[in-house]
Amino acid sequence: MSSKSSNKINVPEARAAMDKFKMEAASEVGVNLKEGYNGDLTSREAGSVGGQMVKKMIESYEKSL
Repeated sequence: MSSKSSNKINVPEARAAMDKFKMEAASEVGVNLKEGYNGDLTSREAGSVGGQMVKKMIESYEKSL
């Protein structure tokens, strides 16, 4: 099993904004996310952060219509 992450940011300049967005989503769902390695998160916690991020992206898109 490789330790290399398959997550890629298409625009490297967006990394800081995406990290900030992820931290905001984590705090909204009550997940204690820290900078760097977060391998101690449960699947449920990680999924709730990702789900909150998607929810916020959809809301943002709908507002732009």
